Amino acid sequence: MTQKLKLILIALAVLITLIVSSAFIVNQTEVALKLRFGKIVDSNYGPGLHWRIPFVEQVYRFDRRLQTLDARPQRFLTLEMKDVIVDSYAKWRIHNVAQYYRSTGGDPVVTGRLLSERINTSLRNEFGKRTIQDVVSGERAEIMALLAQDADEMANEIGVEIIDVRVKRIDLPTEVSESVYERMRAERQRVASDLRAQGGEAGERIRADADRQRTVILANAYRDAERLRGEGDAQATEIYAAAFGRDQEFYSFYRSLNAYRTALGDGQGMMVLQPDSPFFRYFNDPLGLSSSR
Repeated sequence: MTQKLKLILIALAVLITLIVSSAFIVNQTEVALKLRFGKIVDSNYGPGLHWRIPFVEQVYRFDRRLQTLDARPQRFLTLEMKDVIVDSYAKWRIHNVAQYYRSTGGDPVVTGRLLSERINTSLRNEFGKRTIQDVVSGERAEIMALLAQDADEMANEIGVEIIDVRVKRIDLPTEVSESVYERMRAERQRVASDLRAQGGEAGERIRADADRQRTVILANAYRDAERLRGEGDAQATEIYAAAFGRDQEFYSFYRSLNAYRTALGDGQGMMVLQPDSPFFRYFNDPLGLSSSR
């Protein structure tokens, strides 16, 4: 290889190196700015291929997509001078890349700290104007809209646009939560006691009414049973009288047999009677005539 060819190859390599180091590409999801000796020269770069002076100008790229700042829970005072612990997050993106670089140096940690300060200031202002009831449920949507607007105005100072601010959770401090929970438990217990008392009263009324109905039903049943029993006994007596009236001697004999069965049936009884007592007349005379002699 001749000396001339070597020089040509070296020149081509240097030229290619210069071209490569002079070109830079900005993606659709990025914003970029160019610095010359530490000063911002240009920040208006669209997606595509761009050029810079090698070794003199530096290019910094930043993500232009929507970012999420998940802040640590902070304690704020409400209008009633009560502490609440608020856990929030914000959606943001770079709006002015030059101002963003001047304010934060492109450092995500510095950006998060500055945004948190501004969002917390907006939260403190809005919560200080409202009660706990308002911030929890009453005016929550309105508060979120005002928070996003106030935080966005403050964030413009660092070249950032706040898209939305949301509160994930609102808690009471531990020392306050215990007392609140105790009051809630006491209230629930009071309501439960009232309901139990009302239930007990209703139960007593139902039991008393059931007992009354039971007594009435049993009395009516006993009355009807006694009436039916009396009617049955009367009919039985009438039937017996009609049957035994046809043969009085047989009736007398039947009654004596029933008397013998009752008095002597178990074999344990003792009677003191005279031998000629009418009670034994059918023992002495099967016709029962001896007692009449």
